[in-house]
Amino acid sequence: MTEMKHEPIEILLVDDNDDDIVLIQEAFASANLINTINDVRDGVEAMAYLRREGKYENAKLPGLVLLDINMPKKDGFEVLKEMKADPVLMQIPVVMLTTSKREEDVVKSYNGGACTFITKPISFDAFKEMAEQFSLYWTLVARIPQGPA
Repeated sequence: MTEMKHEPIEILLVDDNDDDIVLIQEAFASANLINTINDVRDGVEAMAYLRREGKYENAKLPGLVLLDINMPKKDGFEVLKEMKADPVLMQIPVVMLTTSKREEDVVKSYNGGACTFITKPISFDAFKEMAEQFSLYWTLVARIPQGPA
């Protein structure tokens, strides 16, 4: 069997739950396929990061955004809408990674331009399994646009 090559990707994790952030980062680290996960705590900070404003002026544009829905200041749907309206940011794939299981949130996410909707698992083992499958898909199968640096 031929070993498949993969390109590590830069991920922006947008989530206000500290425990989830740690869990997600550890789970992805154990998958050994993702290059970098940067995190921000709310939608306002996410847009500043993506637009490289203020303290994020030297941030690298991510190849993928993991976006929670329920956050302070600006929720995930507002961030998704702003990203998809921006000619530079619209090409970045957005994965809704949330505790929501509501059908209307799933529909609203896809209608807004998200490419995937994932309900957060509860345990570390479940997160780790999700991260491994997710990493394999996004680094070995999916093609992510190469945006401006």
